[in-house]
Amino acid sequence: MSTPTKSQFNQVNIDTLGDLFYPLFDRLFADNSDFVGNVETKLKQARMKETTEYYISKGLGIGIVVGLVLWVLGMALGYGIFALNFITPETLSLGIPVPNEATADLLRSLVVPIIVILSGIVFGTIGFAVGFGGYVGIPYQRASQRKRNINILLPDAISFMYALAVGGMNQLEILRAMAQTEETYDEVSKEFQSIINETEYLGEDYRNAIRTQALETPSDPFAQFLTDMLSIIDSGGDIESFLEDKKERHMRTAKQEEETTLDTLELFGEMYMTISMFPLLLLIILVVMGIMGQAREQMLYLVVYGMIPLIGVGFLVIIASAKTDDPGNGYLSVEPGETAGKKGVIDLSDINQHTASSSVFSFIKSHQRNYEIREIIAAPHQFFKQYPTYTLLVTVPIALAVLGIGLIQGIAPTSLDGLMNQVVWGTLFWVYIPTYILLTPLAIFYEWNVRSRQTIIGKLSVNLRKIASANDTGQTLQEAIETVATTSTGNLARELSIIHAKISYGISVKQALIEFNNTYHIPRLSRTIKLIVEAQQATNEISDVLTTAARASENADDIERERRSRTQMQVAIILMTFLTLLGVMAILQSQFIDVMVELTQGNNGGGGAGSPVTGLDGDMLSMLFFHAVTLQALLAGFIAGIIRTGKPLSGTKFVVVLLTVSIAAWSVVA
Repeated sequence: MSTPTKSQFNQVNIDTLGDLFYPLFDRLFADNSDFVGNVETKLKQARMKETTEYYISKGLGIGIVVGLVLWVLGMALGYGIFALNFITPETLSLGIPVPNEATADLLRSLVVPIIVILSGIVFGTIGFAVGFGGYVGIPYQRASQRKRNINILLPDAISFMYALAVGGMNQLEILRAMAQTEETYDEVSKEFQSIINETEYLGEDYRNAIRTQALETPSDPFAQFLTDMLSIIDSGGDIESFLEDKKERHMRTAKQEEETTLDTLELFGEMYMTISMFPLLLLIILVVMGIMGQAREQMLYLVVYGMIPLIGVGFLVIIASAKTDDPGNGYLSVEPGETAGKKGVIDLSDINQHTASSSVFSFIKSHQRNYEIREIIAAPHQFFKQYPTYTLLVTVPIALAVLGIGLIQGIAPTSLDGLMNQVVWGTLFWVYIPTYILLTPLAIFYEWNVRSRQTIIGKLSVNLRKIASANDTGQTLQEAIETVATTSTGNLARELSIIHAKISYGISVKQALIEFNNTYHIPRLSRTIKLIVEAQQATNEISDVLTTAARASENADDIERERRSRTQMQVAIILMTFLTLLGVMAILQSQFIDVMVELTQGNNGGGGAGSPVTGLDGDMLSMLFFHAVTLQALLAGFIAGIIRTGKPLSGTKFVVVLLTVSIAAWSVVA
């Protein structure tokens, strides 16, 4: 008998809560409750296999358990602030007039129990809200993710359906084909899977299945598309013309949605420019108050090491949630027995399917693994170009070794006082050098990877148009590929030559195209290749399909061009905001702090009574200012990268540049 895993054990506990608190659900919620209906809808949209009543019952159980825990903690906290003399009952007063001293004593005696009870109620309420709301909010969050995924992929999915219609497929065949494209169209394909499952396994008429799915999908545009398609099917209209019209309409809609996203990013960029200056202003105020002897050093530390990272991380999360990404991993699979190129660092999938049948294949698998490892060692730059994040396997040990050598040699400050006395060298050793070691190779290989992919995507639309024109003259797809390969230049032309050579040596067009796709595994490219492959299997006359693929690629190019143009200004704003902060900090360090420290020392040495200037630690302020600049450089770099491309790794180059500017400037002014 197998031992249950930790996740299974936790699930059993949650299910037990559902059983225990179902009577409470039955008492609190009616069957026709709007809240229950909304949760039921979101569970369907999120594809969570839970009954609504049982799911809410588990949410109530989790909320009550968390609420009870925080209720106890809240009461303990309320009692502890009095027991440890952080606050005394005498310091709390609402200004209530009392007729005599006896009443005042009674009120003072009630302060502690009232505060303890109130803190327990407040913390318990917060705990219940977090536990119940967080658990019930899961289907809402998953449904929102699916909605976003569907809306992004819908224009390309409709283009794919149009290509199938051009190839001669009827409505039901198109639905089946869409249900089998999950690796390319992800959540859109899953919506069609539901239609096919109801049709083939539950005996439902496919018209009713489409109608049901239109009601259950989380995406309003997709629901409208299914409703319109159903009306075309019922009326016997031309499905090909319908899909062509929808294809163009949703391409325009995709551009409009991208413009809305860019408008939101512009707003975030302006907000960041304003809010990121707040810690700087607060630092200046606290320094002035410190000079006057009215501020605590803890507040300065809190602003630098608390507020600046909090604001930066908050904007990273907000911008990442607003930025649209490209769903999918870009890989395509083939039929058993065919190869599809590598799908990972060391891909042994073709051998694995035979390993169990013979020991010979186990021997081949071992040698294939060793061969691929030797290839990586022989050309590590090509490997790191393909997988930039694997540079960390090399750079992390190097960074740790450098830090270890520095500690052994005693050249690195290991205390706060030592860091204050050697602020530039200490920060350079503990922060800058490890960051350079980790991020510089990562940035180089990541940008190399992006540039190599861009050479493929950059000319994809033009070459698709050329292939479509050649195919329209009567050439087969293979001949059209050869024609374009010989008349074009660049990396894509070279790849087309390789595809033609593979086909000439007996590899199928489908397999050659999929191997090409999996070499670069770009989601956008995979959808184009999938479109061509499916159409090519039906007929060699696919000029309309190729034109559709070119049109979809051109639409993606337009969106990308607009995005780069609009985000360029936002990146400039973020970088200028950082440079402004750096400039102000440098001026404070070189022109203000040093002067005030000298003034402070002069006053203290003169012993002037009543002097407004008290002690001021210039080394501490220099460290805090430099660390504020460093943190801002790290955060601003990653924020600029996410705004630019939607991927945090694209911010590594900005981080390296901003850190270099920071250390160069501070080496001069410190």
